[in-house]
Amino acid sequence: MNPVDALFAALRALKANVLRSVLTTLGIIIGVGAVIVMISVGAGAEARMDQLISSLGSNLLMIIPGTSTLGGVRLGHGSRPTITEEDAQAIQREISTVQVAAPIVRGSGQVVFGNQNWGTTVYGVTPEYFIAREWEITSGRDFTPEDLKGAAKVVLLGETVIKNLFPGQDPLGQEIRIKRVPFTVIGVLKEKGETPMGQDQDDAVLIPLPTAWKRVLGGRFLSGRGVNAIFVKVRDSGEVAGTSQEVKDLLRQRHHLKSGDEDDFVIRNLSQILETRAESSRAMAVLLAAVASISLVVGGIGIMNIMLVSVTERTREIGLRMAVGARRRDILAQFLIEAVTLSLIGGAMGVILGLMGSVSIARWGEWPTVIEAESIALAFGFAAAVGVFFGYYPARKAARLNPIEALRYE
Repeated sequence: MNPVDALFAALRALKANVLRSVLTTLGIIIGVGAVIVMISVGAGAEARMDQLISSLGSNLLMIIPGTSTLGGVRLGHGSRPTITEEDAQAIQREISTVQVAAPIVRGSGQVVFGNQNWGTTVYGVTPEYFIAREWEITSGRDFTPEDLKGAAKVVLLGETVIKNLFPGQDPLGQEIRIKRVPFTVIGVLKEKGETPMGQDQDDAVLIPLPTAWKRVLGGRFLSGRGVNAIFVKVRDSGEVAGTSQEVKDLLRQRHHLKSGDEDDFVIRNLSQILETRAESSRAMAVLLAAVASISLVVGGIGIMNIMLVSVTERTREIGLRMAVGARRRDILAQFLIEAVTLSLIGGAMGVILGLMGSVSIARWGEWPTVIEAESIALAFGFAAAVGVFFGYYPARKAARLNPIEALRYE
C-alpha cells in the first residue's frame, strides 16, 4: 500500500466515527491554540517593550535629586534641587563614554492660544535633550545657542498639545502664552506615545532651559541653577553599567560627599528597567506555553487510547488484510498515518483557534500580540510529533497481530 492509499484509508476510518475523532483531537486543538496565543502574547509584550525603550531613548541613564529632611520629616526623591546644570556639563565633559548629558527642569502650566487653552507639562531643556531622548522634530527647528543665551521666548510643541490648541491648523509661527508669557512656536515634535507608566509623552511643551528659569518656572530653581533631572546618553550599550558608576563617583566628588554619606541623587537605568520587564513578560509567556503544551501531551494520550480501541475493533479487518497479502509494514503505516492525520487535523483546527484568540486579545483585551509564522510552524510540528509518538505503539500492536488469531477474533 502506497502512502496515498494509506492516507485515504485513514480518512475513511476517521470519517466512520466523526464525533469520536473530534473529541479525540480536542486536546490537540486546545494545546496548539493555547501555544500560539501564548507565544504571540509574549512576542507582543517584547515588541511593546522595544517600542517603549525606543520612545524613551536607548542607553539612557536618568539622574534625579535625592531625598531631604525637613523638621525631622524625610521627604521623597526630588524634594530639593541637589543636581545642577553644571553637574550635567561636568558629566559630558569628563566622562568619555557619555555622548550627551541633558539637564531639564519641568513644571505644569496652562497654555493658551486664542480662545483655546490646555493644561500641560512645561519642560526647560537644552539641545542635548533631543539627542538623549532621540526625539525628532517633524517640522520647524531646534533651539539654537542664541535662543539659550538670550533666554528666547520660543517653544516646541508635542502632538497632544497641538491637537488641543490647533485643531486642523499649522502651529508654526503662531504665538501662544505659557503662564501669561508670550512664546513663538518654532517646531513640532514627533509623536512618541506613552511611557511604561502610562504618561503621555506628547502632552508637553519644550522651551529653552534659561527661559524656563527666568520667565516661566523660576521658584527654587531660579537660584543655584538647579534642575529636576539629567538625562545621560551613553555611547555604547555595553558601557551603561560602568558609566553609571563613573557618574556616581563624579557627582559624589562634586557634591563633597564623604565616605559613608548617603548619595544626594539617584541614578536610574531606564533601558535596564524596561528590559527587565520584557524578560519577565517573556518568561511568563514561556511558562504559559509550557503549561499549554501539556494539553498536547494529554491530546496525544487520547489519540493513543482511541487508536488502541480502533485496533481492537478492527482486529478481523487486520487479519483479513494480512490474509490477502498485506505486509506488517503496510498495517503499521496505515495506523500510524491514521494517528498522524488525526493529530494534524487537530493541529490545523488549533492554529485557527490560536489565530482567532490572538486577534481577539489584541482587539478587545487591548494587549499587543505578534503572530509569527515560526510559532505556527512550531505548534503544528509539535502536533505532528505527538501523533507519531503516541500513534506508534497502537500501530505496532496492529502490525504484530497473528493473522489466524485475528481472523478468529469475535
